Amino acid sequence: MTRAADKMGPDDNVCLCFHVPLGKVTRFIQREEPKVASLISECLGAGTGCGWCVPVLRQLHRQHAQGEPMEVRVDPELYASGRRSYRRTGERPSRDPDGSGPTNDA
Repeated sequence: MTRAADKMGPDDNVCLCFHVPLGKVTRFIQREEPKVASLISECLGAGTGCGWCVPVLRQLHRQHAQGEPMEVRVDPELYASGRRSYRRTGERPSRDPDGSGPTNDA
């Protein structure tokens, strides 16, 4: 099975600190209908570690609230690379993983 390299699949981790995959987060959002994005942290601690995934969790929450498909349009390797840089420098790339995802690891 192949997938577009510019889009996370259900088994790709959104929260890299706690290894929480996209599929688990989207099922949690569908099942629990959290009123605010921060409540997604109840899904195995997603978003409570380094904070890198918080913009993506907000994006998924917003997509669900607007009745849109929940998806993260970023290559999982690029996402992980951006997080490594974020952990090292404390700075996010010029574009957060919110929306189309990080575009570099600067």
